[in-house]
Amino acid sequence: MQVRLALVAGARPNFMKVAPLMKALSLHPEFEPLLIHTGQHYDDNMSGQFFRDLDIPAPRFHLGAGSGSHAAQTAEIMKRIEPVLLESQPRGLVVVGDVNSTVAGALVAKKMGIDVVHVEAGLRSFDRTMPEEINRVVTDSISDLLLITEESGRTNLLREGIAPERIHLVGNLMIDSLRANLEQARKSDIRARLGIGDRPYGLVTLHRPANVDDEATLQGILGALETIAQDVPLYWPVHPRTRARLEEGGRIHLLDPLGYLDFLCLQANAAIVLTDSGGIQEETTVLGVDCLTLRDNTERPVTIELGTNRLAGTRRDSILAAWRETRKSPKKGQLPPFWDGQAGERCCAVLRKYFLAR
Repeated sequence: MQVRLALVAGARPNFMKVAPLMKALSLHPEFEPLLIHTGQHYDDNMSGQFFRDLDIPAPRFHLGAGSGSHAAQTAEIMKRIEPVLLESQPRGLVVVGDVNSTVAGALVAKKMGIDVVHVEAGLRSFDRTMPEEINRVVTDSISDLLLITEESGRTNLLREGIAPERIHLVGNLMIDSLRANLEQARKSDIRARLGIGDRPYGLVTLHRPANVDDEATLQGILGALETIAQDVPLYWPVHPRTRARLEEGGRIHLLDPLGYLDFLCLQANAAIVLTDSGGIQEETTVLGVDCLTLRDNTERPVTIELGTNRLAGTRRDSILAAWRETRKSPKKGQLPPFWDGQAGERCCAVLRKYFLAR
């Protein structure tokens, strides 16, 4: 009898993690993967284009939860996923990352007696003002299997009292997607469409509320970006909510959100990436591209210890100091263990042992 596993995805970072896991599970007939799209990201640029670029099969269920405050969105996802789980009766529910869909799915499944698997478990910024940190801690505390991307995850989970036999280092599913799609992404004509050609440029992403909703913080970041843009033009795919607060012009080029392949092409060829995204810290490490993280902390310390990432803070002076240091001494970086494009298969091996040996 097949083991039915429900996989929950709702936001752009989830899709890059679900794609290789769905592909790996499809190669094992003992599993029946069932994809649930919560609709946390719902327009074509934020969702549909990623499904096409990553060749993800259409979700079995689309919850259409939409946007809202953290409480409203999490509650709506919980309300809508419960009847889906009652109907489909999965043996296990797999959640990835740290978005509201992650914690909502885990809470409902656990209360229904469904085993919960958290992929990308154990990451900690130790900053409880970040909504993502709350989602991580809560999800990990109720998960039955915890699959980690780096050894810091094991250290954190053991410190929090998680039994060691429930923790498994599998590598990084986002890097599986990157490796599977990099050759195709390099064929993108996005640089020609933007008129970049072969000139050096930088890539910017910002989405964390602490950076884009606080006016003083945002102005400090913008001041640094304007200075850096005098050295290298910057291209910035902007979330619509943030774009309304920015002015066009100068050497900072504001773009609509990009599909996965176009963005990966820009990232792979950038001279510098400035971001507050955890996943982009990981991708730049594998691509060998210098990254300045516009935060005071990171839940992905391996990208600093082994990779090309530097913490730049959010103040104008600290960002410019990190920029000067990067220009003076670019980081060479090295590949973290198991970031080799085989994380999907290692996840399957753990899932087989857990679900088929019982």
